[in-house]
Amino acid sequence: MFFTNGHTTTVKNTTHKIVLPFYLYAALSFLSASLLLLLSANAFTGHYFNPQILAITHIMALGWGTMMILGSSHQLVPVLSESSLYSNFLGYMSFALAATGIPLLVFAFYNFTMTWQAKTGGWLIVTAVICYLVNLAGTITKNKTTNVHAVFVFTGALWLLITILLGLALIYNFTFNIFSMGSLAYLPLHAHMGIAGWFLLVVIGVGSRLIPMFLISKYNNPKLLWMIYALINTALLFFIFLFQYDVIKSFYLFPLTMFIVALCTFGYYCYQCFVQRIRRKLDEQMKMSLLTVITMLLPMIILIPVIVLLCNDLADKKLVMIYGFIIFFGWISSIIFAMTFKTLPFIVWNKVYHLQSANSKTPNPKDLFNNKIFKAMSVAYLAGILIFIAGVIFANTFILRTGAASLLIAAILYNWNVIAVLTHKRNVI
Repeated sequence: MFFTNGHTTTVKNTTHKIVLPFYLYAALSFLSASLLLLLSANAFTGHYFNPQILAITHIMALGWGTMMILGSSHQLVPVLSESSLYSNFLGYMSFALAATGIPLLVFAFYNFTMTWQAKTGGWLIVTAVICYLVNLAGTITKNKTTNVHAVFVFTGALWLLITILLGLALIYNFTFNIFSMGSLAYLPLHAHMGIAGWFLLVVIGVGSRLIPMFLISKYNNPKLLWMIYALINTALLFFIFLFQYDVIKSFYLFPLTMFIVALCTFGYYCYQCFVQRIRRKLDEQMKMSLLTVITMLLPMIILIPVIVLLCNDLADKKLVMIYGFIIFFGWISSIIFAMTFKTLPFIVWNKVYHLQSANSKTPNPKDLFNNKIFKAMSVAYLAGILIFIAGVIFANTFILRTGAASLLIAAILYNWNVIAVLTHKRNVI
């Protein structure tokens, strides 16, 4: 593997045959979601609970965000825990099961038929996450030293399993009345367990290791990371408690404040990494990574007026829709854009050149993708985000389609670069 641990010994590499299919699947999922966003732009002028938005949301959450994290963490967790992957078989199984289950689930949501497709898809994804969890546990426990970054990822995976099990129960609730209320009432709980429990914990856990590593920073503060870990999990448990007992809506500001403190603390951690870095010049991917740390606060800021409106029974569907859009198309996507081209080129370079790198001059990993295409993608992506949000605010289909078209261009350019890296052939200089 291209990473080394603190003692400069090389960590055993996870085979690229496990990791790379996740990257390709995620890239194609983002392309599919962007295309569906363009074709379903009119759906964003109404209520957020409709089949098209449900389908797009789950493509982004599962096919794009989750599959990318599953793939990259099969490579990164062994590095974080300084051990080899516990089981290649479980890695293959987690991909096969999730890759089969996600389309079934999305198809069911798009057609709003909570029958065998949705249930089968849900169980396949649950089984995939269980395989992933067992693999994580086996990998992490090989090293007797507790690694805070690995604990973030493992805890995030536990929240993912709980989130998906709740989602599956909500599907069954359409036919069996499992819960006292309709499935729509539980969507905030389902969504935030996934967003804060899964995505936020994993992003901070992995980011707090990768950012100082790519900056070549001397800063390291595990105690601060443990504090962030405690804040996020306590806030999430507090949120679940408040949701369960249907308390006064203003009480939700307490867990929200804890989340904001956690994010600000992580921002401070990244700032110290930046200040104490050895590498002075930053590439485009690193700049985007650091920018996403700042944008992590944006959804939290939007939640404040949402909670205030809820307190007065004036829930604004536009604000809720913008909040969800910024989470999946904004925050999560920008992180994936940045980290894809900081990790994928190294994985492919290691696959192609690891046997001859010591004997001949080879290209740098950063040369495996086109940086001009990356910059064009970034421009199209930023324009698409801003235009689409304006379309939601004004409930204008033309503006929505313009923004969606720009995001589709960004998705095409992203896939262009990803496929170029994946299909790279040996080129000895």
